Amino acid sequence: MRYLLFILMLASPAMAVEPSEMLADPVLEARARVISKGLRCVVCQNENIDDSNAGIAADLRVLVRERLTLGDTDEETMQYVVDRYGEYVLLKPTFFGSNMILWLMGPFLLLAGGFGAIVFIRGRGKQRPEEGLDADEQEKLARLLRD
Repeated sequence: MRYLLFILMLASPAMAVEPSEMLADPVLEARARVISKGLRCVVCQNENIDDSNAGIAADLRVLVRERLTLGDTDEETMQYVVDRYGEYVLLKPTFFGSNMILWLMGPFLLLAGGFGAIVFIRGRGKQRPEEGLDADEQEKLARLLRD
């Protein structure tokens, strides 16, 4: 039974927020947690800064908490981090500007590929095997089809 408990403890996600980083005010801490769940660790593989053990993620968590204690709103705090690290730091990038191309390119390429496949398949069905054959090749084909 204790082995099962040990395995379950290993399977649970580890929270990287250190007790020394936490704010005394539970409301500000809750706001900081919500913000840090939306920010990507810039050195990790698509992991938010709240779950990351990387040093830069710890620095970002501290930065978010500093901005909140200075009186910034959630939006101002997010904008401050984006201004400093770029839009890459957002786990859900905005739908404006050059990002719009990235958001729309996937569905566009899927539709274009589907259209191309339909055109290709329909074009192959219309071809007759006799087209483009000289008289000798047509005679051989007719003989093969009879047999």
